[in-house]
Amino acid sequence: MSFIRGIRSWMSFKQKLYISLYTYLYKFIYFGGKMTKKQQKLKVIHYPSLKTVLMVENTLKKANNLLNREELKKILPTKVMHQTLNVILNYLEKSGKILDGRKGILWIYNTSIKMNQAIKKGVEL
Repeated sequence: MSFIRGIRSWMSFKQKLYISLYTYLYKFIYFGGKMTKKQQKLKVIHYPSLKTVLMVENTLKKANNLLNREELKKILPTKVMHQTLNVILNYLEKSGKILDGRKGILWIYNTSIKMNQAIKKGVEL
């Protein structure tokens, strides 16, 4: 990790973004979430690129219903490895953008300013 910090000043913004995404995903996979010790010990074969993460995000945003992993793979514009898709879905769930349940995956993130204001002003029962 210290090598990455040393060369960051020589890199373009896009490359820095890729490295920050990789380090976040690395920390999430090995140290975070509600993962078992067995899952934490698994080695990731392939980390997703930013392009792949954005592609999955856009596909889930456009879908208006629940999708399971196989349906999601079918409607993605390019093929994605199953383990890479799992890494992306874990990241999106941890960041609060999707819900991943037994019946499927659902996009829940809302960027509406009015919705956020209504939630802040609302009364919790």
